[in-house]
Amino acid sequence: MANFWIKKSISSLLKEADDKEKGLKPTLGATALVLLGIGAIIGTGIFVLTAEAANKAGPAMMISFVIAAVVCGLAALCYSELASMVPVSGSAYTYSYATFGEIIAWIVGWALVLEYAIAASAVSVGWSGYMVGLVENIFAIEVGNDFVAGPFDANPGIINVPAMLIALLCMALLLIGTKESARFNAILVAIKVSALMLFLVLALPAMNADNLQPFSPNGFFAKEVVDPITNNMVTVGVAAAAASIFFAYVGFDAVSTAAEETINPQRNIPIGLIGSLAICTIIYMLVAAGATGAVGAQPGGELSQSKEALAFVLNEIGHGWAGKLVAISAAIALPSVILMMMFGQTRIFFVMARDGLLPDMFSKLHPKYGTPHVVTLCTGIFVALFAALFPVGKLADISNSGTLFAFFTVAVGVMILRRTNPDRHRPFRTPLYFLVCPLAAAGCVFLFFQLSGYTELMFLGWTTIGLVVYFLYSRRRSHVGQGIA
Repeated sequence: MANFWIKKSISSLLKEADDKEKGLKPTLGATALVLLGIGAIIGTGIFVLTAEAANKAGPAMMISFVIAAVVCGLAALCYSELASMVPVSGSAYTYSYATFGEIIAWIVGWALVLEYAIAASAVSVGWSGYMVGLVENIFAIEVGNDFVAGPFDANPGIINVPAMLIALLCMALLLIGTKESARFNAILVAIKVSALMLFLVLALPAMNADNLQPFSPNGFFAKEVVDPITNNMVTVGVAAAAASIFFAYVGFDAVSTAAEETINPQRNIPIGLIGSLAICTIIYMLVAAGATGAVGAQPGGELSQSKEALAFVLNEIGHGWAGKLVAISAAIALPSVILMMMFGQTRIFFVMARDGLLPDMFSKLHPKYGTPHVVTLCTGIFVALFAALFPVGKLADISNSGTLFAFFTVAVGVMILRRTNPDRHRPFRTPLYFLVCPLAAAGCVFLFFQLSGYTELMFLGWTTIGLVVYFLYSRRRSHVGQGIA
């Protein structure tokens, strides 16, 4: 059988992580991981894509949030078992290497570029929208569209300069070091959670049942219709909104990419994964209810067209001062999501390079900071480029396609390892795995096919490019394939 099906044993993975020369230094505890997860999760999805969900599902976007949360929750239980069992950097890529073999691991690693790097680009664009709105509302400065929108936006510009600059700033922070980035992240998490709490205090009392009618104007299942504003074909429906708003939960798995840098990972990784997701889910449910109940969320309405959705809601219900505070908070805090997405991406590439599947320079550590500086620079430039050119909605959906594929492989991987490696110590065991894992896998497949046809084709195209790279470069240089790992 061809060597691209060769697997990496769990024992070798654990040994690799313990190698002090090749491994990363453990500095993160349970609290830092929960904050890291919250920092990665709460961001553009709730601050910006609430408008996108409103345009697709209307007030029924509350159900969309629930659907996305359930699928992510099931996936988190699967992630927790594998992360506690194999506390090694690389997330779904590493787990796939031990479960399916090298070629599937490569496809997963390649797909994770969509999850992490493209997600970072999407958040950068979301941050740009809030920052531009802030400048216009507070300083009464009219910002031209040419340099705050990319050429593929509905209202096209030349290049999104703010989005590009914030991506490069986050890259610089990551170069300094993991511990320093985690401290910065904790401050930003506090700011944006406080902003969401302020939103809830003001928006929930303003809820009006009349604003929830009609509740589901576009029905449940995804369908394509003509957008009356742009005249472009768009995918709508509760399920389509769930597939898009799934982006709001993406990021909790970034916790697992920090496994090698975690103190007592068998205990702390599951806490970080499940704890951060649970906290964010509760916040999201309340925010969605507050937004839809306070001002309404009908497709084509004012909320659905806003680039700063939560600030817009507060402005509409007579709390303009709070809207400005939320906008300021989003502008300050959204970079934490960019930071954590880029963090996750660099660790994926770091491990793939350590396996020989990417150039060795990607696994080099900075002599002073101990960070993978080359891969961090490359990731930062990639993120900045896509942020400069593409709109947030398209970036978010493309990111979701890679994420759903990765989550699917993790769910299937748990089932396979329960049969092929039943005696391996599992500090955390997925409860009712024979039910949870199939449901997680099925949920991922369902949401994937609720994405637009354009997004699905982009995923297939990206995967095809990845396979070409693998067969032309990575396969011949694989350490496992050469028997040196």
